[in-house]
Amino acid sequence: METDSRTLLEVAALGRPFQLGMLYDCRKDCLIPGKSLNQTAVSDERIQHKTEFNIIASDSVEDKTWALDVGASLKASFIGGLIEVDGSAKYLKDTKTSKKQARVTLKYKTITKFMQLSMSHLGRGNVKHPYVFEKGIATHVVTAVLYGAQAFFVFDREASETEDQQNIEGNLQVMIKKIPSLSIEGKASLKLTDTEKATVDKLSCKFYGDFALKQNPVSFQDAVKLYTTLPDLLGEKGENAVPVRVWLLPLESLDSSAARLVRQISVRLINETQSVIEDFNEIEMQSNDITTRKAISYFPEIGQKIKSFKDMCLEYKSVFQSSLSSILPLIRGGGKEECVLANILTNKEQSPFNSNKLKEWLDCKEHEINLLQVYTDMMEDTKILASKSELQSEIFKNRDKNVVCFAFTSLGEEEPYLFCLRSHLKALSTAKLTEPTEEDGKDVEPCEFYFSDAVSEKMNEQAILFIDFAKANKENKKTHFISASIPNDEHKGASIYLYTDRKKSDHFEPPSKPERPNASDVTHDSVTIKLSHPQYGSSEITHYLVEYCANESGSWKFVEVPKSNLECTVSGLFYFLLILVPRKNILITALIVFDL
Repeated sequence: METDSRTLLEVAALGRPFQLGMLYDCRKDCLIPGKSLNQTAVSDERIQHKTEFNIIASDSVEDKTWALDVGASLKASFIGGLIEVDGSAKYLKDTKTSKKQARVTLKYKTITKFMQLSMSHLGRGNVKHPYVFEKGIATHVVTAVLYGAQAFFVFDREASETEDQQNIEGNLQVMIKKIPSLSIEGKASLKLTDTEKATVDKLSCKFYGDFALKQNPVSFQDAVKLYTTLPDLLGEKGENAVPVRVWLLPLESLDSSAARLVRQISVRLINETQSVIEDFNEIEMQSNDITTRKAISYFPEIGQKIKSFKDMCLEYKSVFQSSLSSILPLIRGGGKEECVLANILTNKEQSPFNSNKLKEWLDCKEHEINLLQVYTDMMEDTKILASKSELQSEIFKNRDKNVVCFAFTSLGEEEPYLFCLRSHLKALSTAKLTEPTEEDGKDVEPCEFYFSDAVSEKMNEQAILFIDFAKANKENKKTHFISASIPNDEHKGASIYLYTDRKKSDHFEPPSKPERPNASDVTHDSVTIKLSHPQYGSSEITHYLVEYCANESGSWKFVEVPKSNLECTVSGLFYFLLILVPRKNILITALIVFDL
């Protein structure tokens, strides 16, 4: 978008030390230190008093730049890292670390005075450093400054899993809107109801402002005290005020040989660039939230994958911003066309760092963790072991028992998508961001086999077998149940391990609950029963043990039934029959009642 050399630019100061007559380069959005166009120019000063406050309920880049009245071009420079903000503008760099954070921000702004240069002193003949026109070190001169101060009180509260975050933020807004009108009684007593006190006690506060403080506020009460003293901190005559907004005159309007701002970046491309940064911020928050899940403490290899993924995203974000800092000044100065930035954005979305693919991978990991959480919750009496050393120690401590382990076999497996991200970063450089790399890996899907129907079905089957088997043998002191992550390429997803006599079986199939026996030849005191092999684990069974008693108070007797012959007759019965199906010392139980 071409610019008019006669157009006066208005930009936010963002904590930068602007003074009248200072030189400014709009291509890089930076002040030229130590240089002033005319230090003797007469200035015009007008007193202006205005104070306002606003509530900001969003944490997006868009809403933060709006709060600081930052235009599209300056926003692009901030995103690209061209400008270093200070004072209240540091608020731009504060982003939430978790999606569970309920955040509301109070903005305070006051204006004190407006100063501008007398334009009659800005001709070339009055310029102190005329060589600035020929050398092209600047594009504009500061001709007016609006003074005042701004402050941002950022209130945060962590929302629990059962709380509604929007409802919390709504309640916070109601409370924070009261700050300008809250009165302080005594030293620290605020006029708050018990409900309001309970709300504010859970808040933390961060402060970003153009004021020199002895100590920053950290609580709601601290914020209220500070808010009431802000006007005094400016000084009696506003002598502590700082530049809030500045007006810039193109040097080309004074001398045609001066460097000029050839074009501004289109708003469309700036918005796309902003979306890239917003997406990476969302990914960082989601990654942080996932690593706090309970299942991560059981399975650290997933946490390591999440950390690696997050680190690669942050690295790509840094490379992306670095490329912006190089490209933006060139486009503005006419050295590059705007299409170069468009190519960077296009190639980013055609790379493995495509926003949808990144989000899909994280969503898959979250689904995987939810699944693991369901399994571990169902294994309520099973000890979960987080490392190989813990597993070996547990097996050794229970060496005189049969140790049955539910093994998650694929959690630590290398994932092609993560490998693709890593390869892309290695091949990437700032110069190459404008061109696609050979390692783009467009065909690599973020979600792995973990969610294939076959693997999911097998995991469910193994989990049910293990859980039922553990419940049936809860009182069996010779059997110990554990769970751990044990890599095994031959059994994708999950497998059941059996450790007995220091030997290991990596695909043990425990007998499932036996079917109800069929009764035949029932007499007044005997019955012939026919057993059926269970659906799972029949290969592990050596024989069946039928245990019975004649009546409720009678003694128990048992008879062994060979695996090859599933029929047996028991006599001397009155009412009850209990069947136990063993595999060596491991028992699975079913109670069967016959009315004789």
